[in-house]
Order: sequence, then C-alpha cells, then structure tokens
Amino acid sequence: MAGTSSARIVLVVVFGVLALIGSAQAQLQMNFYASSCPKAEQIVLDYVKQHIPNAPSLAASFLRMHFHDCIVRGCDASVLLNSTSGQAEKNAVPNLTLRGFDFIERVKSLLEAECPGVVSCADILTLVARDSVVTTGGPFWNVPTGRRDSVISNITEANTNIPSPFHNFTTLLTLFSNQGLNLTDLVLLSGIIYT
Repeated sequence: MAGTSSARIVLVVVFGVLALIGSAQAQLQMNFYASSCPKAEQIVLDYVKQHIPNAPSLAASFLRMHFHDCIVRGCDASVLLNSTSGQAEKNAVPNLTLRGFDFIERVKSLLEAECPGVVSCADILTLVARDSVVTTGGPFWNVPTGRRDSVISNITEANTNIPSPFHNFTTLLTLFSNQGLNLTDLVLLSGIIYT
C-alpha cells in the first residue's frame, strides 16, 4: 500500500514538472474553457473512461507522449504535427515508438463537433494524459488549461532535446538542466521516458 501512495505522489510531482515546462508559453488557468467550451474537460474524461480500460497501457504512453511534447519548445502539441517531408518531431528517432496518436485525434474530433476551433491540441494531450492515469487507478490533480498549439515541429530539435536511453548521466543532466529541471526531476521523469 505504501508503494501505491509513493507512486501517486511521484505522478503528481511529474505532472507538476511538466506543467512548469510548458507554462511559459501560455497564461494557464483552471477552467480556461468554462465559457468558450464548458463541456470540454467532461468530453475528454468521458472518452478516456470509456476507452482506456480496454487498453490501460496507453496511460503510460500518454505520459511519455506528453513529456516528449513538453521537452521540445514546451507543451504545445508540436509532437502531434505531421510533415509531408518527414521532418516533424513525430518522425524523430525517440518519437518513433510513441503510440496513441489516433486516440488523441478521436478526442479532438469530439471537441471540434462540440465547439469548433476552441480547444487546443496541447490541452487535449495534457488532459488525456491526466485522465488516463486517473482512470487506471492513479491520482487526480488539477490541470490548468489555456495552452497554445504550435505550428512548428522540427525533427532536429526533437532528436537533440529528447533524452535517449543511450545518453550518459552527464548528458542527461545537461538536457534536463537546459529545461530548468534538476536531478530530482531527472529521476522522476526517467520512469516515463523509457516506458
């Protein structure tokens, strides 16, 4: 039981760290969509609750995708962008094993049907990651929203900034330090980087 409690605390800390990485690019606030798309967060939660029990391992995949998005230019959904030339973050070596893109697209379609052009993909990814963890028995934490989507997605930046399982400790510490993260953040986030 103590292990479960510790794991929950670690997850909350991990998402706190991810929120810090992406918060500089937007004025995040609780209930950002309260007037523009009041059902947004409930739509995400309902979809996640309906589908994640059929594929619970996606919760870890969404945590990883969220981290990979946030570590390059902040939490801006740039990892979701496609490129006709194959030069998007999605095509970077560390992102080739990411999964769940179609799930995010289905949630986006539901939100577009409810309130077209309102909810950012960056917030969708953030909410799906949180709600997936909650649905699989993890802790709940408040998620401020209001992230802006990027129009830039660069394979080189992803290959350079996303930590590799082949990096030595000094390189990993430098990569994290470049993002304003410390040794504790490195240890906590390493659990999701390599899942």
